[in-house]
Amino acid sequence: MPSHPSRNRRATRVSSTGQPKPVRGPAEKPWQLRLPSPQQTRRLGTWIGKLATGGEILALFGELGAGKTTLVKGIAAGLRAEPTAVSSPTFTLIHEYRGRLRLVHADLYRLAAEQLEDTGLDDYLDEQTVTAVEWADRWGWSLPTDRLEIHLAHQGAAGRRASLIAIGPSAQELLAALHARWTAATPPRGAGQTRVQLRRQRRTER
Repeated sequence: MPSHPSRNRRATRVSSTGQPKPVRGPAEKPWQLRLPSPQQTRRLGTWIGKLATGGEILALFGELGAGKTTLVKGIAAGLRAEPTAVSSPTFTLIHEYRGRLRLVHADLYRLAAEQLEDTGLDDYLDEQTVTAVEWADRWGWSLPTDRLEIHLAHQGAAGRRASLIAIGPSAQELLAALHARWTAATPPRGAGQTRVQLRRQRRTER
């Protein structure tokens, strides 16, 4: 399967231990937001899916239960794939879903760094695909240099804290669009919403 050179290019340098480590390209300031419920985590994913144009690499970080798979369900919904079919591919490593773009969902939790090439994950990276990778820290030095990193952490019983970091021009473009849409659709803290406003927000998120 052909892949886009600018999206899949790798860059490495050698650390003090002699091991290669990722070279981080220019990154925008991290965008941090609070997600008070699983529904809000999924909503964030839905906007990502709606705004994706193909070729995006979404590197997901977070502890067990941090909401990575919930986020991917939202991405699937935004891509008009079937979100209820999404499950964590912990044992199969890679799942594919068909929508207006193909969604590739990978889980590297059980994978050692030296096993990464055997997964064939690089073969899925193309301009007609959105790739979401859970436990992206296992990707190590071979992380694509153009990627949107999404770091999720527990905050309270059901809430999550998200930190989004865009590395590379395509990821920065996606993050800028996502920030604009999310901000426009989310009222300022403490501001009430009328029923009409709530109905409008729900319509835009379908």
